[in-house]
Amino acid sequence: MSVLVYIESEQGKFKKASYEVASYAKEVAGMMDTSVTAITFNAEDTGELGTYGVDKVLKVSNEKLSNFNAEAYADAIKQAAKKEGSKVVVLSQSADSKYLAPLLAVHLEAGYASNAVALPESTEPFTVKRNSFTNKAFNFTKITTDVKIVGLAKNSFGLKEAGGDATAEEFSPNLTDEDFSVNVESVDKATNKVTIADAEIVVSGGRGLKGPENWGMIEEMADILGAATACSKPVSDMGWRPHSEHVGQTGKPVASNLYIAIGISGAIQHLAGINAAKTKVVINNDPEAPFFKAADYGVVGDAFEVVPKLNEKLREFKEKNA
Repeated sequence: MSVLVYIESEQGKFKKASYEVASYAKEVAGMMDTSVTAITFNAEDTGELGTYGVDKVLKVSNEKLSNFNAEAYADAIKQAAKKEGSKVVVLSQSADSKYLAPLLAVHLEAGYASNAVALPESTEPFTVKRNSFTNKAFNFTKITTDVKIVGLAKNSFGLKEAGGDATAEEFSPNLTDEDFSVNVESVDKATNKVTIADAEIVVSGGRGLKGPENWGMIEEMADILGAATACSKPVSDMGWRPHSEHVGQTGKPVASNLYIAIGISGAIQHLAGINAAKTKVVINNDPEAPFFKAADYGVVGDAFEVVPKLNEKLREFKEKNA
């Protein structure tokens, strides 16, 4: 009766969030005095999962599952849960898992608690602390179904090495044509660029930059810090930056360790999407900008003067500490 964890991979490689959900599953399994089983899809090397507490890996190798397919993945994970007798299934809160979790909940007749930010308060009854109201509050959700599904909020638990070894076995779920009613024809991805979803640091710009021609200093800072670039909604609406970089309530959520907002006033919709960021730094020439009330650190000044100087200091620091 192991805890089952879905380990996401991209092009065969695991993401940091995958190790975080494995670490979380290990702690939950400890509370329930059981083991951790992971399920992977077309992953290359699963040995490192043992470091983060996984005891057994069910490896699904199927070319038809090379691209994420919510229906097929949900069916496969359901079969894995039945095989292992799992009463708790742990997922991340990635975009893919947000599609997957409700389908899996239907398959398993399970209760689903999304945006979990801590270990269960108790396992009898199974009670989970969750983010709510766009990360401005918490609630405690009691799951009363036989099978429970937990979606772990990104960057809420951290990585915890357990130092174990994971055994691996091939797993071939019985999938039908109904699982592939939707198929991916092609995938276009940005290359050599840190994505907002994976970034530890996000550097974001707003209308205060006055035009797309001034984005060089944002990209320079992101390059120095190994960060992702982002923008506010008006910036993407005006076509200064691609919509894929729009963060906020109606864009992509941010849960990075550091979020640097440059020339962004801090509308409530924007703040709602970045509340989960651990540390927020704001650079704005308006001391009354709403963002300063949400910021951990703030610089009142002209971005065209502050950012180049900051980039210079960051580069010097990086070179000295390389």
